[in-house]
Amino acid sequence: MTVTIFEIGKLTVEAHMNEADVSKRWFLVAITYFVVGVCVGVFMGASGDHTLYAVHAHVNLLGWVSMSLTGLLYRAFPAAARSPIAGWHFWIYQISVPIMLAAVAAIYTGHREADPIAGVASVGVLVAVLLFWWNIVSSRNEK
Repeated sequence: MTVTIFEIGKLTVEAHMNEADVSKRWFLVAITYFVVGVCVGVFMGASGDHTLYAVHAHVNLLGWVSMSLTGLLYRAFPAAARSPIAGWHFWIYQISVPIMLAAVAAIYTGHREADPIAGVASVGVLVAVLLFWWNIVSSRNEK
């Protein structure tokens, strides 16, 4: 599957994701977030500074847990994995989550000016989740 991310003049940026790799990509990103989440947790425990507890929770839930479950659901619904929506879902989520996590980290370390960034990135996450929901629901009867 090829999804055009954006096109400017003669420059086209595309995402190539074949059906077999969709789940694998979600799992590979999920395991990376798992490592980051554990590192943040170890840092907080070792330093006694729990300022980033919200970031730790978001890394683990939006990263490790949600992305792992997404990989499993795309395995269970292969027609959804073949859909162009799967590519849009992947890239919108992968762009939005790290921006949101960085903004939340900034907020919790005293930089309230990051609030609008967190808000916009959160909307990006919501859009990706809605695309995922629609993709799974609309392809549930296909093989």
